[in-house]
Amino acid sequence: MRVIIIGCSRLGASLAIQLAAAGHEVSVIDARAESLERLPHDFPGQVYQGVGIDLELLTQVGADNADVLIAVTDRDSANLVSAQVAREKFHIPRVIARVYDPKAAGAYRAMGLDIFCPTTLGIDYVMAQLGGAQ
Repeated sequence: MRVIIIGCSRLGASLAIQLAAAGHEVSVIDARAESLERLPHDFPGQVYQGVGIDLELLTQVGADNADVLIAVTDRDSANLVSAQVAREKFHIPRVIARVYDPKAAGAYRAMGLDIFCPTTLGIDYVMAQLGGAQ
């Protein structure tokens, strides 16, 4: 599987490492060089400094032939725009984006984007641990 990850946060770097170890072809994009340093020196994938909405960069990275794009920067707006560009401009079959704002996550899910919200997941987990905290 050809995977593009936008955002080399702890999550982005960990996903890149695990997906590459599983034999997938992984490319990582991040605007900050220091974020890309989270990847090991022997990371077998491709690493690019830039933004995930740069059409020229996405073309260079191989978005035309990607199977998956995962947007996990620390900014909801960047993740959502990257997801929309991947889906509408490059027709990437699977696009996943992290969104911290639960209201925005719901709205973008309603538009058909595959969104996960760590805020909602965290609330659900804590509430389940507390037995619903009635």
